[in-house]
Amino acid sequence: MQSIAPRTGVAFELQCGQRLKVIDPQGEQVADLLAYSRADIGEMLSSGRSIDYAGKIFLSTGDSLYSNRSNVLLEIVEDTVGRHDFLLTPCSAEMFRILYGDERPHRGCFGNLAAALAPYGVSNDQIPTAFNIFMNVAVNSETGVVSVKPPLSGPGDYIVFEAKADLIIGLTACSAGQSNNFSFKPIHYEVLDVP
Repeated sequence: MQSIAPRTGVAFELQCGQRLKVIDPQGEQVADLLAYSRADIGEMLSSGRSIDYAGKIFLSTGDSLYSNRSNVLLEIVEDTVGRHDFLLTPCSAEMFRILYGDERPHRGCFGNLAAALAPYGVSNDQIPTAFNIFMNVAVNSETGVVSVKPPLSGPGDYIVFEAKADLIIGLTACSAGQSNNFSFKPIHYEVLDVP
């Protein structure tokens, strides 16, 4: 079991067939997930394609996460929460400045992902919308207004993905206060070999 400290991020490789278990040890903590093809980092996780093919915005057990080239990168095989976000981009220093007026903003998940993925050759411009694990975003069906609510995850809740290709994964313990009910906590993860 690996731990991601609050407001930080990591990157690592995940082989085809391996599973990634992401755990919220304390509850109400979001984790931003990115995935890239290890063979070609130009192929990456696509929110638009995944939502399009699933026909819904809330993805859970049995749903696939597609790349910008319409290939399945990950499949959700277990999910104890059932509510995650695939609409909002990773929080960033610019977001904290523009939305909240922070004069000394944290670099956010965007900055943490950029730093963690840089050794794999991923540039800032190659960071797409993340799959925001445990993030609870409500959408008003009449106005389309989105609002960020406290995560529904409790201590020990988890989600498990199965890799459908050799991947590079970026993963954070989210830095946005509103996303985490204004308390920053760690995220745990495990890479599991399927027998």
